[in-house]
Amino acid sequence: MPASTLRAPSPRIPTPVTRAPGGRRRLGARCDPWLLAAVLFAAYTTVSVGRYRHMATLSWDLGIFEQAMRAYAHLRAPVADLKGPGFDILGDHFSPVTAVLAPVYRLFPSPVTLLVAQAALFALSAVPVTRAAARLLGRRRGLALGLAYGLSWGVQRAVDFDFHEICFAVPLIAFSLEALLAQRRRAALCWALPLVLVKEDLGLTLAAIALVVAWRARGRSPRAVRYALGVAVFGVAATVIVLTVVIPSFSPSGGYDYWNKVSEAGSPFEGLDTKLRTLAWLLIPTTGLLALRSPLLVVALPTLGWRFLSGDAHYWGTDWHYSAVLMPVVVLALADALTTARLSTRAWLRSYAAQLPAAVAAAALALTTSLPLAQLTGAEIYRKPAAVSGVERLLARIPDGATVEANVGPISRLTSRCRVFWLGNTRGVTPEYIALENVDGTYRDPVGYARVLHPDAEYAVAGQANGYVVLQRRTATGG
Repeated sequence: MPASTLRAPSPRIPTPVTRAPGGRRRLGARCDPWLLAAVLFAAYTTVSVGRYRHMATLSWDLGIFEQAMRAYAHLRAPVADLKGPGFDILGDHFSPVTAVLAPVYRLFPSPVTLLVAQAALFALSAVPVTRAAARLLGRRRGLALGLAYGLSWGVQRAVDFDFHEICFAVPLIAFSLEALLAQRRRAALCWALPLVLVKEDLGLTLAAIALVVAWRARGRSPRAVRYALGVAVFGVAATVIVLTVVIPSFSPSGGYDYWNKVSEAGSPFEGLDTKLRTLAWLLIPTTGLLALRSPLLVVALPTLGWRFLSGDAHYWGTDWHYSAVLMPVVVLALADALTTARLSTRAWLRSYAAQLPAAVAAAALALTTSLPLAQLTGAEIYRKPAAVSGVERLLARIPDGATVEANVGPISRLTSRCRVFWLGNTRGVTPEYIALENVDGTYRDPVGYARVLHPDAEYAVAGQANGYVVLQRRTATGG
């Protein structure tokens, strides 16, 4: 063969890998909800744990839930002595879902475990909200609604309120409504079914979700309509059974103690100004009133119903944690309404719908300056005050396993290792210690107050620090 015909083999050049157009963009869009949730988790945790580190507990709920969790973690009945010696928490509210945190609490027995878990659940709920909004409206508008949801006042108030079982309901509702909007009817019902294990009133929310599923399936899937109506009946039946049979069987009173919240209610127009303000907060800054165009708003009615019909004014307003379950409902109702409003024949409505996602996100950011997450911009939340360290050293003198009677301040520092009772509610139990938050000087004579609580026992001051007082019961010999 002539030499001229011999050629050295050319090196094999790898064929460049060509990405599908928009592949990176689609990957980013899939990551958006999770990145937002991660940021929200960090923010929620900082605020919630920061409040704990400052001993700024708002109520006894954190202590009650920790007592129940401690019992679950050791495979015992969920007794919360703060409600009364030997009180089974299932006789107060029916929330067995909280037991799923028991293995984590067993590893990390601290109220901080509950606060971090709550922050994670609230942050997780932003994933389905952002994902559903992005699917309906596009990436940027979906992310705007996800941000508006994550910063919504209802979620922020709940994060700022210690721990409560509704932190399980919020992601369940969000995932359920995401599936509903995607026409995944079975998934929507399956996500909503565990609501009956979160709290006794949420069976009605399950029924409302099922009715919306049935409404959307009408004329398309008679079988889905039948299933959804069956789930609605189950939700109502579960609520009735829990309120009339299950809770009374665990309650020392043999009934549901919160009926008086309704029986003591006056006219539905009582507190109307507060109720209207709550509705305005729900619908104006969060949805620009456009959520009223979506049938998903029906899901909010059971919660608003029992709150506004109650005789307890605490339920009417925007404080505490009561509105958190409404936030995924109103934001996803807005996303649903925007899909049709953007196609309206009215030019003003199309323009309004196009600008609304950015507007509600801007409103959420603006309102945050006066809401709990505003604390993130200050240095104080990242420090533990020296006064708190002094109080913790004082409470550490109480030995593990001791019986303690306490008011709000000391509770969350003791429930992980002591048997703690609410001040004045020991029902015949004479505790070894009494721990009092007395910063405002309410108890001018702590020893004398202890004598009023327990006339047959004698207490002496065991220590004081920064407005807190610990009293120890003397032995029969005066020791």
